[in-house]
Amino acid sequence: MSFRLLALSLLGLIACALRTSGAPMDTAIPLREVVEQALIRSAAQYDFMLYQLRGRQGLPRTWEDGQLVLSRNDWTVGFFPGSLWYLVESKGDEKFRTAAARYTASLATHQHNRRTHDLGFMLGCSFGQGHRLTGDPAYRAVLLNGAASLASRFDARVGAIRSWDWGRQWEFPVIIDNMMNLELLLWAARESGDTQFRTIAVQHADTTLRHHFRPNGSTYHVVDYDPSTGKVRQRVTHQGLADHSTWSRGQAWAIYGFTLLYRETREARFLQQARAAADFVLRHPRLPADKIPRWDFDAPEFPSTPRDASAAAIMASALLELGTFVPRADRQRYHAFAHAQLRSLASPEYLASVGENGGFLLRHSTGNRPEGKEVDVPLNYADYYFLEALVRCRALLAAE
Repeated sequence: MSFRLLALSLLGLIACALRTSGAPMDTAIPLREVVEQALIRSAAQYDFMLYQLRGRQGLPRTWEDGQLVLSRNDWTVGFFPGSLWYLVESKGDEKFRTAAARYTASLATHQHNRRTHDLGFMLGCSFGQGHRLTGDPAYRAVLLNGAASLASRFDARVGAIRSWDWGRQWEFPVIIDNMMNLELLLWAARESGDTQFRTIAVQHADTTLRHHFRPNGSTYHVVDYDPSTGKVRQRVTHQGLADHSTWSRGQAWAIYGFTLLYRETREARFLQQARAAADFVLRHPRLPADKIPRWDFDAPEFPSTPRDASAAAIMASALLELGTFVPRADRQRYHAFAHAQLRSLASPEYLASVGENGGFLLRHSTGNRPEGKEVDVPLNYADYYFLEALVRCRALLAAE
């Protein structure tokens, strides 16, 4: 074993000892300590990940069947550099800064990619985090170009940004996930002064608000529109259990997306919708005790039913921010739920030991259960939102 791997293994043992000593995490260890220990573990694990990636092309997406799966062009490519930027912010380690800059730069060609709606994920999580932390004007230029590319997919008749360009079963699909990409447009509106970016983002959010939600605050995954009239053709799912069910990660995207819309616009209807989506989760009668949802809220309550740690990480991060916009009693309710999710995610059941799990942080995420893809595996976006939630939680605790 090399000295580097030995050192990483020792770090893992230390972190594990800290994690498992004393009373159970969910009752005895102060939340501040949970957060700090999780960040220590995360830094050590990503140091191991960088060691694995030496000489390899692409960015890590998942670990499946004992193999590290890399990608250069899919919707998830921004999450690994974004996770590195969060480690720069939380740990200040120069090796993470160097790696974050290198992997971020590798995505620059996507600024002109008009074939995807996911530029907020691809560029916002990489160049956006880099720009926030460094102010690099080159990052700003990429982000503005990316926003223009994303805006090109907007259709005024539908009032939304088109999601996928594939699939004969729909004509103009819009997925709930697409709410997340609006942050890039809202940033570009502020940064450039071009109000058209904001107009498109708000119109897309309003269209989503009208058509993606059921009266109980749950969400449809895909709404398909007639591009000639702008009317809804069908409400269906692609990654959920059924058209009438509530896909867990889709619900998480809704909470997060409408929270960020309220942050950027201060329009009360967006806050109301974020709260409705959140309350659906908090009040759900079949949510597991550890607050990590099954892959679909309507999936069978069997021990073997896959969980989705990525949905929990997204929810926790979103609820921490949502809690800052509501009255005290509701803030306590949202934050308590997010804290419980973070405690679970930071436990040995979900947070991997250093050198395991392919170098990823979280176990037990589900990508696309209906197609049998990425089921009960680590996923780069689970790590990203887990780190974001930890950073947000630490800042909120420090402000108390």
